[in-house]
Amino acid sequence: MVDTMKKQVTIAFLYNVRHVYPDPDNPESQLETDFDSPETIEKMIIHFQNCGYKIIPIEANKEAYIELYKQKEHIDLVFNFSEGIYGHDREAQLPAMLEMLQIPYTGSKPLTQALVLNKAKAKDIFKANHIPTLPYQVFATPQDSLAAYLSFPLIVKPLSEGSSAGITNKSVVYSEKELREQLHSIYDLFHKPILVETFVDGREFSVGMLGDPPIILPFIEPNHHQLPKEYEKIDSLEVKWILEEQGSIDNYLICPAHVDDNLRKQIETMCFVIWNVFEINDFCRIDFRCDSLDNPFVLEINSPAGLIPPEISTTSYFPLAARQAGMDYETVLKTIVQSALRRYGRLNTLDA
Repeated sequence: MVDTMKKQVTIAFLYNVRHVYPDPDNPESQLETDFDSPETIEKMIIHFQNCGYKIIPIEANKEAYIELYKQKEHIDLVFNFSEGIYGHDREAQLPAMLEMLQIPYTGSKPLTQALVLNKAKAKDIFKANHIPTLPYQVFATPQDSLAAYLSFPLIVKPLSEGSSAGITNKSVVYSEKELREQLHSIYDLFHKPILVETFVDGREFSVGMLGDPPIILPFIEPNHHQLPKEYEKIDSLEVKWILEEQGSIDNYLICPAHVDDNLRKQIETMCFVIWNVFEINDFCRIDFRCDSLDNPFVLEINSPAGLIPPEISTTSYFPLAARQAGMDYETVLKTIVQSALRRYGRLNTLDA
C-alpha cells in the first residue's frame, strides 16, 4: 500500500557545458576541461528518465539561482553535477545556493567542495590526519623561489582544476628551466596559484566510492608502461583526452587492478578516512600514486566524479569501475539519488 502512494521523483539536473574539446595544443580549450559535452548531458538526461525520474535540466551558469528559485516547489532533489564557472572555490557555488534555498541535493556540502577543489588545502588536511601525501609547494606567482625541501623531478599542476586541465606531457619537470617554463605556462592560462609536487614514478590507482555508507568500487590502474616512449607516465591531457578516448593504446586501463592484500588494505583504509574527514556524500573518486616501493600517496579527491555514459565513452573511470562491480550506468545514478534522498529522510515517500 505504501509503495502505491509514492510519487515520482522530480530531479533538477545541474551541469556545465563544454563547448570546445580539450586540446593540449590549444590552451584556451583547457578552461572548460572540467565541463561536459552537450552529447554527454543529453544522454545523461535520457538515462535519468529511463530510471523513472522527471528531469528539470538547469545549466549551472549565472542564471541557475533564478531558475532554482522559480522551480523550488517542484524539485524533490537536485542532482548536482556542476563545477561552477568562476573563482577559486567555484565547486562550492551551487551547493551554497541549494543550502540557501533549502533544496536537497546529491553530493557534498559547500565546504567539502571548496576544500577538495583546492589541492593544497586538501593536502593540508591529509597531513593533519596522517594520510600520506607527497611534498608540495604552492606558487602564487611563477617567480616564487623553489623550496629547499623539494628536489627534481617535480610535477606542476593548476591548484584548482580537474580532468587533467593544465597537466600535459610537459608537466613533469627535471630542471629549474623546465620548472619556470611550466609555471609561466600554467599561470598565463589560469591566472591562479600553482601546485608543485614531488613526482614519483610508481603505480597509480583511481578508486571510486559510492553510496552511504560507501562501498569501494574496483580499483582502476592506468598501465603507464603501455604509453609511447615520448610520453611521461602520467594521466596527462594527451593521454586522457586523446590516447584513451580514441582507443590508441590497448589495455591501458586495468580494472580491476591487480593489487596485493597489503596495498589494497592501505588504500581502502585511506579512502574511508578521507571520506569521513572531508564529510563526503554519495560518491567520489580518489586518486593515488605509489613510489618505487609501492608506498601509496593520495593525490586528490574528485567530487563530483566524472560520469560519462558508456555510449559516449567507455573509459570514464567511475562508470567503468561500476561496470566491473556489476552495476550498469542507471544503477549508479539510482544509487546516488537514493543515497541523497535517504540522507534527507525522503526515500520512503518517493518512488526512487
